[in-house]
Amino acid sequence: MTLTGFYLPFSEQLDLEANTKMLALTRALLAHPLPGVTDVVPGYVKLYLEYDAERVARARVLRWVRRHLEALSDAPAGKEVEIPIRYDGPDLAWVAEQTGLSVEEVVRLHSQAPYRVFATGFTPGFPFLGPLPERLRLPRRGTPRALVPAHAVAIAGNQSGIYPLPSPGGWHLIGTALTQVYNPHRAPVFLLEAGDRVRFVPSEGPTPAVPALKPLLPAAPRYPALRVEEPGLLDLVMDSGRRMAGRLGLAASGALDGRLAGLANRLVGNPPDAPLLELTLKGPVLSALRPLVAVFVGYGMRPLVGGAPVEVAQTFALRTGDKLHFAAAPDGARGYLALAGGLESDRFYGSASTDFRGLIGRPLQAGDVLGVAEVRGARAGFGFALPPLGAQRVRLLPGPQYSPEAMRALCAGTYELASGDRMGLRLLGPEVPGGELISEATPLGAVQITTEGQPIVLLNDRGRIGGYAKPALVHPADLPWLAQLRPGQTVRFVPAALE
Repeated sequence: MTLTGFYLPFSEQLDLEANTKMLALTRALLAHPLPGVTDVVPGYVKLYLEYDAERVARARVLRWVRRHLEALSDAPAGKEVEIPIRYDGPDLAWVAEQTGLSVEEVVRLHSQAPYRVFATGFTPGFPFLGPLPERLRLPRRGTPRALVPAHAVAIAGNQSGIYPLPSPGGWHLIGTALTQVYNPHRAPVFLLEAGDRVRFVPSEGPTPAVPALKPLLPAAPRYPALRVEEPGLLDLVMDSGRRMAGRLGLAASGALDGRLAGLANRLVGNPPDAPLLELTLKGPVLSALRPLVAVFVGYGMRPLVGGAPVEVAQTFALRTGDKLHFAAAPDGARGYLALAGGLESDRFYGSASTDFRGLIGRPLQAGDVLGVAEVRGARAGFGFALPPLGAQRVRLLPGPQYSPEAMRALCAGTYELASGDRMGLRLLGPEVPGGELISEATPLGAVQITTEGQPIVLLNDRGRIGGYAKPALVHPADLPWLAQLRPGQTVRFVPAALE
């Protein structure tokens, strides 16, 4: 799978008519999907079309879009929703002081205005609401909070929003929503969608609970296969990812190195997108509950059965009672453990992949029992030699906010990985010009520039909408190598055209 995409702009600034037309096209495209298109993500004024270049050509995607754009009719009006708000936010008095208003006037202005849901994203179900009354408009916080509580109501610039789950955030907190806008156990999961209309109602009452985690692994699998004796650092069930859900703010998720995950599944005879385990840096200790054939493909560790090493990228047999664990290896960070028959798992929006931010699934814990979806054999001792990682220059393509200055800065020197997770890789090195912009969809592999001028490479679990410049995109073929970096390792960027 080679994911790429493009933006379809409808306006250069916040515009109600342009947003309405864009959402009408979004509905039309979702109603008539094109095979190979993996997501349709509206922002405020730009629609992002993501597709698998191995399955469909860009020209065909453009023809599909053009056909529906030419036949576009008015979109049905979204629903009207009243949301009770307790105006008790820690920034409420500060907002009143900065705007020269009383607290009562801030509450009156914020609650009397009808809002349009221009987009949802950032976190699952987070609504971008506007326009905000002009007298309440303030820039974002200079330093974002590390943790904003769930259900916080906030304002920034021309926008208001509701944080559905605890998360970082740079907006000003003025209240608490007394209704959950996202709950993966509820129908509907999402209270609001783009195009809806919202009015806030000043109210009193208890703060809603944070939604409970939604497990995907069955509590009692049909064919128990492995018991977790000790968890590793981060053991996650993954498949090829969650598609066509970016407009709701759900992470795409899926294996960070899809090539290795697909190879692991093929070696044991599974479909390439069958659920398997993604292991990071330190693997688990597992006991076999039935005879199995398995394979580990990846880096950062080496499998051992009963203390004896087995080859990476080569299938091996497990007998009932065998212990499988992993020894540390110096190169790389992630690998994939596949079982013949695939892991048994429920799905959420079409995928078995774990989504931390959306509270979908969780890392393995001691005592968990993993089952296989079907019992069948596979050949042990079958595989290939996995090549060493080696040093690599990472190719950059022009991003949506491309500038020659930003590209030169990115390619001017060496960057060090300061920290990284499934959301993105934070790099330290030469400063890069960037800045804020109207929130839009965030492509996989986008190089986003922080307010300090440092790049973050956005990965599978990134927020689906963001408001920072993205002057470059990592070449899709180089993303898996980046996902194998460890903190402290370095990387050099080069323009793809010169590579």
